[in-house]
Amino acid sequence: MKNQKVFKMSFATVYPCYIKKAERKGRTKAEVDEIIFWLTGYNQKTLQKLIDNKTDFEIFFAKAPQLNPNVSKITGVICGYRVEDIEDELMQKVRYLDKLIDELAKGKTMEKILRK
Repeated sequence: MKNQKVFKMSFATVYPCYIKKAERKGRTKAEVDEIIFWLTGYNQKTLQKLIDNKTDFEIFFAKAPQLNPNVSKITGVICGYRVEDIEDELMQKVRYLDKLIDELAKGKTMEKILRK
């Protein structure tokens, strides 16, 4: 499952979509940010810099301070693929984030989303 177009897409372009998806379901930008911080190790300052620089997904994940050690607990289907079975490492990371945002929009508690 290679999709170079996704990798070159600016994270800044997709980020507002994550927020809109969450807000349509009564969730908040702060919760979206918390998910991103949990998954990647970024903080508000570093995230904003990436958004301002229109960083693509490849660099977004390559520069992530630390992928959360509980990332293997993210399982299930997103866009027709089981996230745990995606072989392309970068695509899997993108889909992990998509899956977490989906869980937020579906009303899961932050404790469950963050695999606590």
